[in-house]
Amino acid sequence: MQQATDFLEESDALHAVLANVTGDQWETVTQFKRWTLNDVLVHLHYWNQMADLSLQDPDAFTARIAALFAKAKSEGLRSAENTAISLRGGELRDAWRGLYTDIGTRWVDLDPKHRVKWAGPDMSVRSSITARQMETWAHGQEVFDILGLERVEQDRVKNIVVLGVNTFGWAYQVNDKPVPEAMPRLELTAPSGVSWEFGDPGENSITGSAVEFAQVSAQTRNIADTSLKVEGPIAREWMSIAQCFAGGCEKPPAPGSRYRTEGTAED
Repeated sequence: MQQATDFLEESDALHAVLANVTGDQWETVTQFKRWTLNDVLVHLHYWNQMADLSLQDPDAFTARIAALFAKAKSEGLRSAENTAISLRGGELRDAWRGLYTDIGTRWVDLDPKHRVKWAGPDMSVRSSITARQMETWAHGQEVFDILGLERVEQDRVKNIVVLGVNTFGWAYQVNDKPVPEAMPRLELTAPSGVSWEFGDPGENSITGSAVEFAQVSAQTRNIADTSLKVEGPIAREWMSIAQCFAGGCEKPPAPGSRYRTEGTAED
């Protein structure tokens, strides 16, 4: 299952920029909801744990997710996750790396169609590990941004592009809007320079960088802060509400609010 290898490589890319973070740097506040670097790793490590638990012990997963949501109802999800994961700083980074390496290595041999439980509907392990890559890539963006580093993108971002394509209808549903009959045509350029095309030609189209499309889909950038060429009313509406992740309706970041800073770490 190539997606497991892609998840491992995505995680390694994020680990590389966190390898030299020490001390108070872990409390650096990012542009994403004022999460700190510690918060980012708590979130990624917790849900990596949950994804693996859903595979290995479905009953334990069900019990643990119920406990988390009960606590989140009174304290908020951020607090509930930070209570569930007590490690911080370098110890958290090492634990996160140990688990994601184990998952990426072990999941590669799984049947991609095997079903596992999740917080919402059940899903295939291929969808589960793709979601873990997407979360790592998306939350990694706020880390790269606040450290003033530019991520060197790879063609494994196609998994996130496909997730964005597959959640076209979901973006409308979660916003209580009728789903258009046809998805806009996508003509996207991969980091390697190859072309990725989705959908049938029509008056609605989106053309440009595959990475920027993934950024809009994962809500790490506002469409106004990209160079994507968006034509047609459906294409413009989709890019204003795109959401390739589960959960309730989330608004995209405001224009100009997510960007690479001058940084707090050396490249």
